[in-house]
Amino acid sequence: MTIVVGFVSTKEGRAALSRAVEEARLRQSKLVVINSNRGGRDYDDDTSQTAEAELQRVTDELRGDGLELEVRQLVRGNEPAEDLIAVANDTDADLIVIGLRRRTPVGKLILGSNAQRILLDAPCAVLAVKA
Repeated sequence: MTIVVGFVSTKEGRAALSRAVEEARLRQSKLVVINSNRGGRDYDDDTSQTAEAELQRVTDELRGDGLELEVRQLVRGNEPAEDLIAVANDTDADLIVIGLRRRTPVGKLILGSNAQRILLDAPCAVLAVKA
């Protein structure tokens, strides 16, 4: 079994990662952590180094837990939803875990575009975690 989690260094990203780790332990599954960035001019060396350092911290922290773990930083010009769905397909994932941020009453009418795309197009079950 494989669990794919979308991770960014935010409260929502950490909540998704924490829940994905719980699920991986419970299901005795491999955990694939994905950090997806579109790239482009806003993705400079500082942003890249910050993301790599955060992913290294996550890797170091989780490797000590005995989990079967794979961490990928993707900068391919895709939306995060595209990358998560592609990795879920490639790894034959059983579950995708994503983080959702709290929204205002009006904002609740519109789910984030990446979250909505993952929920609708994922090849497997999706667990959406509120931070």
